[in-house]
Amino acid sequence: MPKEITVKTILNKTKQRDSWFLDDYTLNLYSSCSFNCLYCYIRGSKYGTNLEESLSVKTNAIDLLEQQLAHRAAKGQYGIIVLSSATDPYLRIEKRYELTRRALEVIAQHRFPVHLITKSDLILRDLDLLHRINKTAILPEDLQPDLGRGVIVSFSFSTLDDGIGKIFEPGATPPSHRLEALQQMVDTGLLSGVSMMPLLPYISDTTASLHTLFSTFKAAAAHYLLPATITLFGDGRADSKTLMLHAIKKHYPELEARYLRFFGDSHQMPAYYQDAFHRKMKEMSHEYNLPDRILDAVKRME
Repeated sequence: MPKEITVKTILNKTKQRDSWFLDDYTLNLYSSCSFNCLYCYIRGSKYGTNLEESLSVKTNAIDLLEQQLAHRAAKGQYGIIVLSSATDPYLRIEKRYELTRRALEVIAQHRFPVHLITKSDLILRDLDLLHRINKTAILPEDLQPDLGRGVIVSFSFSTLDDGIGKIFEPGATPPSHRLEALQQMVDTGLLSGVSMMPLLPYISDTTASLHTLFSTFKAAAAHYLLPATITLFGDGRADSKTLMLHAIKKHYPELEARYLRFFGDSHQMPAYYQDAFHRKMKEMSHEYNLPDRILDAVKRME
């Protein structure tokens, strides 16, 4: 059972809007994550090796959100709220607690725009609220001429293979189900794309895998594709680097030496790999006509 906690604040103002995710605010209604992705950057001794065992529900989140959004709205401080930056807004416990749905109701009431980032198909439950927000949200002034809508939905993928997903994202909704949800979301007319983060070196970033990913998302009519490589942190038993290296040793022993060489004394792939990665992503984006920025996708939709 998740732990129920109270918090002092729930809506966080970002220092600077990210050019990929367009976040003015972040909102995390739960703490830790039952999807238990081995590569997750929030990992560490605070949460333990199994993130699901440290799940917390912020029981006073909706009351706090109502207060904070009313305060921001009164001052005209509208901005895009990202759900979520440190956990998934549609964990399995969302079916019981419905904090995300209740938060969307409050957000709709105060007319703030949202960007939802998820590995779950449960988001389809809330299409009614998302369409309401999409039509009525007040955008920050600098985004009004370029964005023109109140909802962005990004489905997160590191692979399209359900078997690979089970290894590295053991508690998450299978990629095949996420793909179906993406297609349904696009069909409803909402701005929807893919956060392809992180791609797994020599597993899902091979030329064959990339063509499969890009062609599949193109066929699904995704509006954009945001690709990034992996970063791994820490040497403790609950850290992402440790867990990923153990998984590679067990499931991909032929790659163990490479991963140890790259991540032994670093948290990221070497500069030459990253340079090649970024060039390749630009080439693929051009080849498949899939924008790698949300605002670029909006321009093509007009």
